[in-house]
Amino acid sequence: MSSVVQDLTKDKIKEIIAKRVAKEFKNNDIVTLGIGLPTEAANYVPDDVNVIFQSENGILGLAKDQKGPDFDYKIINAGGVCVESNKGASFYDSQMAFTIMRGGHIDATVLGALQVDSEGSIASWQIPNKFVPGIGGSMDLIIGSKRVIVAMTHTSKDESKIVEKCTLPLTAYREVDMIITERCVFNIENAKLVLIEINPMFSIEDIKNCTDASFTISDNLKEMEV
Repeated sequence: MSSVVQDLTKDKIKEIIAKRVAKEFKNNDIVTLGIGLPTEAANYVPDDVNVIFQSENGILGLAKDQKGPDFDYKIINAGGVCVESNKGASFYDSQMAFTIMRGGHIDATVLGALQVDSEGSIASWQIPNKFVPGIGGSMDLIIGSKRVIVAMTHTSKDESKIVEKCTLPLTAYREVDMIITERCVFNIENAKLVLIEINPMFSIEDIKNCTDASFTISDNLKEMEV
């Protein structure tokens, strides 16, 4: 493990990824954030950008995580975290939530993954021989959204999560549009990985060494803001 990686704490890694994800949202986008790290992106949306967040447990118009001692435990996101609701927010049942998710109404979905491959296929729900509570709404979200962004750490236990071909059970085939990690950003164009941004703490050689998939480098490669 390089000294650069050791210097990045878990909190800093989450911050880098979440801040970069938030830059992808446009005014009046309807966005669904997956459980875990993706939900952090809501905390970094600029005040002048109006993003309408949808939670698959039945909220349209949720806001940032609740802070302070006086939590309203009746308002939670799909991950069970207490959140604020914006003025005009709607609350509805699972049937309506999945109708919204499947009906092409979501501009962008952000979720984590166990693996993403060079063609944009994603495995995010099952590790063989390990208990999982179920796939939840991830298949519906990925297929129904106009844009799919994966927000995840680049590696797990020193193994790359960006691979040539997924070896874990697929959640969706060739549906991912962008991968954002703490080390770089990939677009997936015509079922091929294109490196478009790199964390200045890393070199292109570092990215090659920690990515088990072939990729090309954009002519307009930029530095990530970290």
